[in-house]
Amino acid sequence: MLRSKIHRATVTETRLDYEGSITIDSDLIDAVGIWPGEKVLVADVNNGSRLETYVIAGEKGSGIIALNGAAAHLCSLGDKVIIMAFELTDEPIRSRVVLVDGDNRIRRELVY
Repeated sequence: MLRSKIHRATVTETRLDYEGSITIDSDLIDAVGIWPGEKVLVADVNNGSRLETYVIAGEKGSGIIALNGAAAHLCSLGDKVIIMAFELTDEPIRSRVVLVDGDNRIRRELVY
């Protein structure tokens, strides 16, 4: 089941010389309940690529969405991405979703 989604975030950095992962503003991961170290699926709206990686918490309020390591080859600066976390469960769950603006600030929060 989809548990968490950050919808149409803007990639602010791509860093090839990094161990790997995606760095996300802590305000965003807190809003949707994603944990540092958690596996996420990232879909690039601009080019259609999808990748799985793990989350590193970025500075609160920074707006950072940085693709690190090999993932930096799959997204470009300024691309829009959808970041999703899933949960295996036998019961329905309520998904937490945030819609963000061009500066990766929360515009609206949804619960499905």
